[in-house]
Amino acid sequence: MLLIFRAIIVVIYCILVCIFGCVYCLFSPRNPKHVATFGHLFSRLAPVFGLKVERRLPEGYENFGNAIYIGNHQNNYDMVTAASIVIPPTVTVGKKSLLWVPFFGLLYWLTGNLLIDRNNRSKAHSTIAEVVNAFQKRKISFWMFPEGTRSRGRGLLPFKTGAFHAAIAAGVPIIPVCVSNTSNKINLNRINNGLAIVEMLPPIDTSSYGKDQVRELATHCREIMMAKIAELDLEVAEREAANKKK
Repeated sequence: MLLIFRAIIVVIYCILVCIFGCVYCLFSPRNPKHVATFGHLFSRLAPVFGLKVERRLPEGYENFGNAIYIGNHQNNYDMVTAASIVIPPTVTVGKKSLLWVPFFGLLYWLTGNLLIDRNNRSKAHSTIAEVVNAFQKRKISFWMFPEGTRSRGRGLLPFKTGAFHAAIAAGVPIIPVCVSNTSNKINLNRINNGLAIVEMLPPIDTSSYGKDQVRELATHCREIMMAKIAELDLEVAEREAANKKK
């Protein structure tokens, strides 16, 4: 019964946000500031799922400037966890098929996100060039999921190199965003589904990496994120255990 109630609220809320968002964005279509605005609106659904989301931002995050943000991509609940910490003006790089998602697809495009055809390598390479070009022309950041797909409880998957190619070519830092585990954590028939921590780490300088060191940079970033995610998971487990004892 609780699952049905939650599903109804989520569907109605998402449709309303998408419709309002599409109309709102028509006044300034493809404005990258819209991504954070509507990402934060979707993140407000966290309490509906019985999830408490705790955000952690590093000191001086407002002044980071152009960067490539990389996050761990777990499941659809990233819309209420990772989305809560997006800093404007940041747009995401997503798969082209998102356009066909009813209501959401149009909003995704109107807010200024970049769409990529993952099945076409030449178009994927041109997207990287587009990202680099955007950095050179205006103040904007990009959010990418270097795993390339949802991990669905398999841990942090190996990283693809697109984000790191773009960062080195554009001369911008990489900023990791780590979300504690949400896989198999949320039961929609349970009132309280615990805590999720979303932490943005300090920028990783890419200026010392050359084009032939892309894989080295990707490995370095993945190791940092793996360590942080393990740390967050342990903290969540300890805090949730302490709360059960109260």
